Amino acid sequence: MNHKAGFVNIIGNPNVGKSTLMNSFVGERLSIITSKAQTTRHRILGIVNGEDFQMILSDTPGIIKPAYQLQESMMDFVKSAFEDADVLIYIVELGEKGLKDDAFFNKITNANIPVLLLINKIDKGNEALLKEAMIFWTEKVSNANIFAISALEDFGVKEVFQKIIALLPESPAFYPKDQLTDKPERFFVNEIIREKILLHYKKEIPYSVEIDTEEFFEEDTIIRMRSIIMVERDTQKGIIIGHKGSALKRVGVEARKDLEKFFGKQVHLELYVKVNKNWRSNNQQLKRFGYNQ
Repeated sequence: MNHKAGFVNIIGNPNVGKSTLMNSFVGERLSIITSKAQTTRHRILGIVNGEDFQMILSDTPGIIKPAYQLQESMMDFVKSAFEDADVLIYIVELGEKGLKDDAFFNKITNANIPVLLLINKIDKGNEALLKEAMIFWTEKVSNANIFAISALEDFGVKEVFQKIIALLPESPAFYPKDQLTDKPERFFVNEIIREKILLHYKKEIPYSVEIDTEEFFEEDTIIRMRSIIMVERDTQKGIIIGHKGSALKRVGVEARKDLEKFFGKQVHLELYVKVNKNWRSNNQQLKRFGYNQ
């Protein structure tokens, strides 16, 4: 039997379920998930291997109109997803009427590769809404195969998965068959800590934060980590730390529990907070954090 392999890139507006879908396909929690927009900042690969196929999934940031340099870099990740895709997944939420960027939408409707349009979160609606959505999207994106799914409830996901395998081109594997992602371990440490900040802080705080894991030492029974939470202003540093360090302690305790599940061993995590003024608009800093390639 011939081997298939290819890049399957997932795009869509913020909070439509891109990360939930990829994690469901991969069977691992590679992308962090919260109810806040811009949770995903990077392009994250998740690799699914079978005997005769390798599916390289790519989760991308939600499509937005950039307001500062960091967001422009995030949209560059989305642009790159169009360039190397063998199959493009455009995921929309039930009731949604289009992308927040016409240029990206035109790329989808004029794509010369297979496009799967997934109407997600159908568990939140009813049959009439779904019928209306199917008619709307059939007319709007006539080049797409349309599926109704609930990524969170795992409804319709298996059918989409099988369709992707059928569409993959014949090719040898691009990565070793035991590889799960292209990201290093420290990346997932940073993301898990950032997820806790997204969950527990409001307004601008989560969007002004970047994590830098400076130390990662793995021993037989424990991993010792030292991570820095970067903020843009002194006032934000105080909010992150909280009264007598209580807020920072909560982030550390919750992150450590998730890191122990992720790595399958005991974790010792040290957290510190530093001010890194205007890092979101500084090209040199963005490159340091992996945004400007």
